[in-house]
Amino acid sequence: MDEKIKLTIVIPAYNEADSIANVVEELKKRYKDYEIIVVDDGSNDKTYEVAKETAVKVIRHSHNKGYGASLKTGIRAATADLICTVDADGQHNPDDVRRLFCEIENSNYDMVVGDRTGKSHSLLIRRFGKSILFIVANYLAGRKIPDLNSGLRIFRKNTINKFMHILPNGFSFSTTSTLALIKEGYEVGYIPIIASKRMGKSRSSVRPIRDGIQTLILIIRIITLFDPLKVFLPISVFFGLFGGMYLIYGIIIYRDIPDTAMSLILTGIVIFLVGILADQISNLRRQHKD
Repeated sequence: MDEKIKLTIVIPAYNEADSIANVVEELKKRYKDYEIIVVDDGSNDKTYEVAKETAVKVIRHSHNKGYGASLKTGIRAATADLICTVDADGQHNPDDVRRLFCEIENSNYDMVVGDRTGKSHSLLIRRFGKSILFIVANYLAGRKIPDLNSGLRIFRKNTINKFMHILPNGFSFSTTSTLALIKEGYEVGYIPIIASKRMGKSRSSVRPIRDGIQTLILIIRIITLFDPLKVFLPISVFFGLFGGMYLIYGIIIYRDIPDTAMSLILTGIVIFLVGILADQISNLRRQHKD
């Protein structure tokens, strides 16, 4: 075993008493030389007690802060330069951790993400919202992203630390971190994995309205954070062109300047200026913090 730990495995857990022990023990069997940190996000079941019995490092939040907040806690506590995140519900194959580690060790990637293949388990009702999110993310990134929010990923601690100030405490941590690295020119790689059906009880019932609103909010947040001009500019051009054509029509047909045409043109100008302002604010917010 090397003197310095090469990898820290961070496992965020919320009400995962049924699965956390099995997940940790399977990882311990394979990776005795790696650091394993479980972050209990204020669970109201026996997750913390069960995790403590596995004899790995366990950090407990006093209350539920969110998936992203749990990852941040684990990242800050990690002693290795490379960090791998693994979900606590048993969906991830422990052997894939080694595959991710080898990929990032033997490449210039700053992050390697487990790309869930078609054989992976997924709830059909959530696929529609995810499809819209993927379309928006691919448009903003200017490239195809194989898997936007996979929970199984490995990254360099010094790289992810540069973005901690913009990464959310909620469920969108994975999505935002993926786009952040891509938009800032970092190398993000993918390897195919198969995600299994989660162990234990279902985390929560699927609520289409709630999940739909969360997805919509996430899409708006991503747009305004990473590339607002890609949205504001086409809209402003649309209003400007439509207003211009209506202006020409009014002058030719009615020998007058229609008020509606001028309103459309001014709307396009205002939207463009708002887009410029949003873009400047976005750039300032994304500036790296040392």
